[in-house]
Amino acid sequence: MMIHDVNVGIVGSRARKRVGRGIGSGHGKTSGRGHKGCASRSGYKRSLGHEGGQTPLVRRIAKRGFNNRQFATVVAEVNLFALEASYDNGAVVTVENMVEKGLAKGRFEECKILGQGELTKALTVSAHRFSKSAIDKIVKAGGTATLLGAE
Repeated sequence: MMIHDVNVGIVGSRARKRVGRGIGSGHGKTSGRGHKGCASRSGYKRSLGHEGGQTPLVRRIAKRGFNNRQFATVVAEVNLFALEASYDNGAVVTVENMVEKGLAKGRFEECKILGQGELTKALTVSAHRFSKSAIDKIVKAGGTATLLGAE
């Protein structure tokens, strides 16, 4: 290789292939589509995973497993350190105002209070679920933990 060969063939943008422009172009007549069959017709599109007649990968591999993830309850998690930082002493904490303050994010069906962090304020907390440590810390700080949907 010589120094003048280094950049040969490197181009910024390649011109599109002009098909159907006569026999001399090398892409005339059938325009690279071959003869007859569905692949020669307009609007043809190979199906996703098509492997040219070979049994597709998705059919060669055995079917395995099942999960109920699509039916699972989506639970938003809020830790005690977030409540400590966001609420004043004696405040009433509900799922709605946790969403407003950005503590419970995204789409969810239930909200669970977790016990990570310390709580020094007496808060009245209402949520769908509580961890045992969260209940202990809320009560120890002088607050109350109320389960929603357990009435």
